[in-house]
Amino acid sequence: MANQQFDLFIDKLQSLISSRELIKLVISNQRDHSSDLKSIVITLIDIKKGTRLNFVYRYKTKDTTKNYDPGEAMILIRKSLEDDFLNADLFSGKETLRLLITEHGKVKIRSNQPAMKQVADFSHDRRKERVIATENNIYLRELGILNSNFELRKEMTDKYLQVNRYIELLEPFIRELELPVGFHVADMGSGKGYLTFALYDYLTGTLGKPPVMTGVESRKELVKICNDIAGKAAFTNLKFNTGNIREAELAKVDILIALHACDTATDDAIFRGITSGASLIVCAPCCHKQIRKELDVKNDLKGILKHGILEERQAEIITDGLRALVMEAHGYKTKVFEFISTEHTPKNLMIVGLKIHGKPAVIKKSLEQIRAIKEMFGIKMHYLEELFVTHDKS
Repeated sequence: MANQQFDLFIDKLQSLISSRELIKLVISNQRDHSSDLKSIVITLIDIKKGTRLNFVYRYKTKDTTKNYDPGEAMILIRKSLEDDFLNADLFSGKETLRLLITEHGKVKIRSNQPAMKQVADFSHDRRKERVIATENNIYLRELGILNSNFELRKEMTDKYLQVNRYIELLEPFIRELELPVGFHVADMGSGKGYLTFALYDYLTGTLGKPPVMTGVESRKELVKICNDIAGKAAFTNLKFNTGNIREAELAKVDILIALHACDTATDDAIFRGITSGASLIVCAPCCHKQIRKELDVKNDLKGILKHGILEERQAEIITDGLRALVMEAHGYKTKVFEFISTEHTPKNLMIVGLKIHGKPAVIKKSLEQIRAIKEMFGIKMHYLEELFVTHDKS
């Protein structure tokens, strides 16, 4: 790729590797969206043979790891960006650089303040650097993830990993946003607040972009607990309110989160995000009941769907597929991927919608696909569609 900006980025990366200032390189945003390889995370490590670049290849259902010497690593990185991916985030202790390549080959570099602390120890068995640190972390202590000495409780390791993985997944989407001062984040169905606190911490402490953040939860006792913890952690712009997803009073929402909202509550959350003009909508659905009741298959798929477990799984796929298409029909670029491996939780699907200026052709295609899928499975109406029909009539 003959491009001055691209070469500048590669030279910067080479320099950081040589000076051992590289913290992490994340290569993402596949050129071919059907590819199983979702991203590559690269870090420096020291092994007996010398300094190597550790490549973690993240696939849809697994991760694989390989080590390369710096020369071979640079060849592989350049090839990945020229052939397979469009974005790269380069982290050092002095700055964060983001490489953006358009589908037409235009290249841009964005420079931001450092988002991670410089690594001093590159040994292979060093403790992995986490986005959410445990040192003096009051909310993690109050939530029971850490003990009174701010040490990770062994029985809460999975929860701590889930919290960090959540932020790692959202990080590239959030960095794409042009967020106004005092932007509003709404976490619908915030529960005990593990992920709500982590996101507020990341936005405020790591990115230096403090939001006004609201957690909405129907259980009053959890709302009280979370507000008490927010006070102890001095998270002044984080408040928790009692309410439900459909009826909670909210100001303009810039980022809407709804994790594990049951059945049509996920649709209520997506609807509220779209009608509020949210720049980013993040959902992790569960309990897909509505579409399963609607299924009335009369074609050759009927022989497969006579098995209850297959019908249930098909209903989940159709439900979340239609949700993504409805979001695309309203001007969002969507991505559906695994939230966290099933060894930690079975609720592992995430739907992310990034607000863009939807092209008429894309919107038309999305609507056509929705109609075709509904016809194939005998579905009269998806609940999310119904919300917009009712909204348009009022």
